[in-house]
Amino acid sequence: MKIAIPKERRSGETRVAGSPDVVGKLVGMGLEVVVESGAGLRSNVTDQAFKDAGASIAKDLSATLKGAGMVLKILAPITSGAGEELSKYDKGTIVLSHMSALTNADDVTAYAKAGLTTFAMELMPRITRAQSMDILSSQSNLAGYRAVIDAAYEYGCAFPMMMTAAGTVAPSKVFIMGVGVAGLQAIATAKRLGAVITATDVRPATKEQVESLGGKFLVVDPEMEKDAQTDGGYAKEMPPEYFEKQKQVVAEHIKKQDVVITTALIPGRPAPKLVTKEMVASMKTGAIIIDLAVEAGGNCEGAEAEKVVDKNGVKIVGYTNTQGRVPGNASALFAKNLFNFITPHVDKESKTLSFDWEDETVSGTLVTRDGEIVNQRVKDAVGSAAPKKKAATKSKPKAKAPSKSSKPAKADAASGKGE
Repeated sequence: MKIAIPKERRSGETRVAGSPDVVGKLVGMGLEVVVESGAGLRSNVTDQAFKDAGASIAKDLSATLKGAGMVLKILAPITSGAGEELSKYDKGTIVLSHMSALTNADDVTAYAKAGLTTFAMELMPRITRAQSMDILSSQSNLAGYRAVIDAAYEYGCAFPMMMTAAGTVAPSKVFIMGVGVAGLQAIATAKRLGAVITATDVRPATKEQVESLGGKFLVVDPEMEKDAQTDGGYAKEMPPEYFEKQKQVVAEHIKKQDVVITTALIPGRPAPKLVTKEMVASMKTGAIIIDLAVEAGGNCEGAEAEKVVDKNGVKIVGYTNTQGRVPGNASALFAKNLFNFITPHVDKESKTLSFDWEDETVSGTLVTRDGEIVNQRVKDAVGSAAPKKKAATKSKPKAKAPSKSSKPAKADAASGKGE
């Protein structure tokens, strides 16, 4: 079976969905891997590195996709306009990527009509055995790290306390809003740099995690926060009265902060507004806000995608692809997530893929198949735009290997960046 890894064509994307390590493993399993020339350059991976790992290099997108049974991508194929890719995909091709399937109805519908079998890896169930396949966790972890580095770059003072002959430099105060994977890594990174950390989240279970990393937890409303988490570990959308109380508590706290990092995202929903323009106006001149949710509308009023906005001396940083600012690590981890998803379904004798369609990791991420949108969550989000259901056809045979058992995932991988 041929697996294709094309160059990413969406604006600002620096990652690649393959690494020499993963390519070597796929080739070792008897699969053919083709990488588009230049696909890894923005992640500092050369064509020669892929070639040395066993891949062949194709000159362009058409040559890369020709005869491919599966395509590995960071972001889903572009369906229209400049850089359109979808027309080059053969019917029946399997595509693994971050699809933003709950919010991109037009694209999902186009993939179904084109006959692609697509997996939205961001929909991976939060179960123990799927943790190694979870692109949200791997990428959010790096986003949280990079957010602190960007804050340190923009901020005009040092993070740690310094004792000098000329006097003492006070440590910077960093406030993390949203303690999912990104938030926890931001806490850990800012603590390593010597800052004084406070954090808040709607889920009280995160209090212990914040404190274990050396931060102090800011409580808003203990009663409402008792039921603030879904069974899958995600943060729930809270009622308006909670956000009103949160604004009051945060408004007082934020005045004293040097750096604020917001990471709160709810799958398939606009990002909640956590920092109002009034809060921004109350902050110190020179303070920094890093909004990791800007691609979903932002947690901070006034944040703009791909811009650093100055509001009366307070900088609001709105980089969208924050994990893509650490492209080497981000690509390697993303590629390993995809590899871990594929591996259980490779038939070692025939060197082909044989999906168990009942497997929870497969059924949870599968979005389109045989010309239809088959994922119920995505169907609900797409609504009337979904293609009409066709007459029943014979289902493809299921792999003999039974699905592995699964256990509930820990709740510490919830409401942060990309989650």
